Amino acid sequence: MNSLEDLLGSAAGEFAREQISQNLGADNSTVNNAIQIALPAILGGLKNNASDPQGAASLEEALSNDHDGSLLDHLGDYLQGGVPSPAQADRQTDGTGILGHILGNASSPVAKEISNRTGLNAGQAANLLITLAPIVMSYLGKQKREKEVDAGGLSDLIEGRGGLEAASGGSILDLATGALDSDRDGSALDDLASMAADYFMK
Repeated sequence: MNSLEDLLGSAAGEFAREQISQNLGADNSTVNNAIQIALPAILGGLKNNASDPQGAASLEEALSNDHDGSLLDHLGDYLQGGVPSPAQADRQTDGTGILGHILGNASSPVAKEISNRTGLNAGQAANLLITLAPIVMSYLGKQKREKEVDAGGLSDLIEGRGGLEAASGGSILDLATGALDSDRDGSALDDLASMAADYFMK
């Protein structure tokens, strides 16, 4: 699952990619390359969490309570509204908070690695991750309900849709899948939010 077309289908994926490109002020090709790195990184972090019983239980609770898939039914409203600030976001759209659970203190390094590999600046890369995280969670929540997957099956669900080893290479996945053991003191999430905000303040 290395593209939004893989995740959402051809028409919806193309629309989402074009809208994200517009929001970021970046060309479509560059954003597409960044998405092909960002999605496996997010999924790698999710898979790592789901491989631990406590992490799987937390993920199962989040998917059951906060991510029912309805975001995908209003994707245009979500994307055209821009990236919501933490104060404006709810649990379904709080990309920064979601990344905190998925990637922990790896969030900012992953954004910087995406920037290094694609030519997006760090703020654009941070906003891309913040935008994609709620979409991925909504997709997985919808799949969980449709397939009646419990906490024990989440890892298989994620891996079965992920293609985690595909285009992005090893180092960014190492950052993502190592997140579970990181010290989640919140500082990296503040960095990520600052990176994202700085881009739009320039």
